[in-house]
Amino acid sequence: MVFNRKTIRYYYWLIKEFFVKHVKLITISFVITFLFIIGIISLSPYLSNLFTIKKRIIGLVGTYDLNSVPEEITNQVSNGLVYINEQGEIVPALASTWEVRNNGKEYRFHLKNNLIWDNGKKFTAADINYNFKDIRSKPVDDKTIDFFLVKPLPIFPTYLRKPILKYPLIGIAGTYHANQIKTKYGNITEILLEPNKKDLPPLTYKIYGNETQLLAAYKKGEINEFNLTKKSLADTFSSWANTKIERTIDYSQLMTLFFNNDNQFLKEKDIKSAITSAIDTSKFKDLGEIATGPIQPISWAYNPNLKKNVYDPDLSEKVIKKDIGSSQSAQFNLVTYYDYYDTADGIVTELKNAGLSVNLIIASPDKQSNFDFLLALWKVPLDPDQYYFWHSTQTQGNIGNYKNVKIDKLLEDGRNSLSLDERKKIYFEYQRIIQDDPPAAFLYFPYIYTIKRK
Repeated sequence: MVFNRKTIRYYYWLIKEFFVKHVKLITISFVITFLFIIGIISLSPYLSNLFTIKKRIIGLVGTYDLNSVPEEITNQVSNGLVYINEQGEIVPALASTWEVRNNGKEYRFHLKNNLIWDNGKKFTAADINYNFKDIRSKPVDDKTIDFFLVKPLPIFPTYLRKPILKYPLIGIAGTYHANQIKTKYGNITEILLEPNKKDLPPLTYKIYGNETQLLAAYKKGEINEFNLTKKSLADTFSSWANTKIERTIDYSQLMTLFFNNDNQFLKEKDIKSAITSAIDTSKFKDLGEIATGPIQPISWAYNPNLKKNVYDPDLSEKVIKKDIGSSQSAQFNLVTYYDYYDTADGIVTELKNAGLSVNLIIASPDKQSNFDFLLALWKVPLDPDQYYFWHSTQTQGNIGNYKNVKIDKLLEDGRNSLSLDERKKIYFEYQRIIQDDPPAAFLYFPYIYTIKRK
């Protein structure tokens, strides 16, 4: 189409006249549209939160393969045969019912109906793979399995709460399922979990070799949340406008100063009492919740009437000088790991002030060193049964070779009763006795700082 000058002039005046005639309407429409666009842009983060579920990208530190996936992940992907509620009751999970046979030496568990693995295959009793060392299992049929014990153990069902998994990270009846797993040189680098229930956000776990890499990942935006145990590091994010810090208590771990009871001096109750009195636990208030014993305050078996540790350095010094004096053999090694150096160094100073000759040794995590004192985080079992750690017959868990006849009896009684009321009485007494003759100084349950984007 060819436009001549008259045609162009005609359309020019036509458009101009249109704008002159409707200038108010055009201006108002433009302003309204502009404000609407600005409003949508400003409100989009809030609208997104209302109508979409935000994906969580979580950073972890460690070295894991498909046979050693972090509990934080496995607990979300699958279930065990049972679980333990906050009242300490054993509640069915994958199992529907169970019965005790042969005077407590056999347990028969019945599975719930229509259990399906995440990959769509039917779950049967033959898939149960707890692999206990001294306990044999045998499927009776697809929905029934028998466990055979060497001797009766009434609390045996509590050991069946561990999630059942199939390689590679296939779970059953979990709140999430593994959608994608990335590895490098056999180690997991990333796991994507998709929810099995509505209104749950997708979870991505990214795993880093050390804390420095983890912090760098958050700063670069690779992850949007992670946990720290060091307050000093967490505080570095307090000024970040788009970041919030949440502090919780990790009751699954307890900072503990273990005593080597093979040491001739550390066998004596008076010496152990003097050592605990020489440590000012109030200095740990920024590190965690001060402990009074080996059982978590949130446990149904916790004894609230335990006495708190009394800091009395003068009395400690008198007892130590009286019972140890200037003995040539009274040289003590306090062993710990690099992450706990500051705490260990403070304890060594206090023990030296009380008259003990103590050397601080930093050990490698993969090598056990001989110790008189060992400062480490102890993973506290969910059930108050601590037989493995403090009973005199346990050569692996009882690392300080602790021996106390009363404690042995209480630990035996505690695991041989299913009555919660009876067990509660036993463990109340257990905590009282162990406070009088401690196998270790129980210091604090550490704080966990969760750093996340707002």
